This record gives sequence, structure tokens and C-alpha cells, in this order.
Amino acid sequence: MNQSSPVPDASSYEAKTAYDIHEILKILPHRYPLLLIDRVLELKRKERIVAIKNVTINEPFFVGHFPGLPIMPGVLIVEAIAQAGGALLLTEVADRSEKVMVFTGIERAKFRRPVGPGDQLRLEVELKGWREVPGMTAAKMQGYAFVEGKKVAEAIVSCQLIDSSRGRAANDGSARTE
Repeated sequence: MNQSSPVPDASSYEAKTAYDIHEILKILPHRYPLLLIDRVLELKRKERIVAIKNVTINEPFFVGHFPGLPIMPGVLIVEAIAQAGGALLLTEVADRSEKVMVFTGIERAKFRRPVGPGDQLRLEVELKGWREVPGMTAAKMQGYAFVEGKKVAEAIVSCQLIDSSRGRAANDGSARTE
């Protein structure tokens, strides 16, 4: 991903720097129980995003991870990093309601401290590369998760933008013709 073209402009999208949950729901396709960001505190277009996830005892994963010692799974912390990055990137995509950002890679994931009920994850994600060729858009981002100013996790995530209808034909039993 060394050669990258600039992130496309989304001139029709209002240049905002913070988003509440209602605005996040308009950007990301995720829903409960897998929507893992609650608020965007900062957004610097085409560069960086800071978001938060409030971790509560009501999270469905705490039932089994682990009874008597609730710890947020590390893979969900990485997913939260990716969703924050997705929110950053999808604000640049005019037809985002027809697109989904999917993982294509996770590198250098490290988990430093457990995250539990009552914690607030601060997710800081920086865009490292954006590549666009006809029919394919891909990005690489460096993300960090903090609780009370202490780093709890980090990872480099790669993702690709695909048409949201791409996987539906295979799942609903209908054949797709082009």
C-alpha cells in the first residue's frame, strides 16, 4: 500500500468534526449487538478520528467472557478500532448506503490491559494509506485503544470497500446476473 491516491472528496457531505449515535447510525451499517462506537469526538477528514465506546455490564459478550470475571474480548476491541476507521472513511464515500467496509487484514495487534464493565474505550485511528482503482477501494489504518489515558490495545487494520449487495445473492438463494 505504498502507492496511494488521495482520498476522494465528498463535497455533498457536511464537514463535521463530532457525531452522536444517531449520526453514527447514518454512516455505519452496524447495529446492536455489534455496533461498537457510541460517539465521535474528533474527525479530521482524510486523516484521523477519535471515538468512544462505553463498555457496560449489559454487553452480550460478558455472559460468557468470562463468568465472574467480565473481560471485553480483544477481537472486539480491534473491531471497535476498525469501526471508528470505517466511520472516518465512509464519510468520504458519497454512495455509502450501498457500500460496506470489510476487514482484509489485521497486523501487529497487541493487548496490554483487560477492558471491563464501566470502562470507556477511547479509540484513536489514523489513516495510513488509501488506494483506489476502478472497482476497488482499500485502506490501511493504525488504531489505538485507551482507557483512562492508558493504552489497552493497538492494531493496524486493512479494509476494502465493497458493494453491500455483493454477498446478498449468495445468502438469499437467488442467482445474480450481470
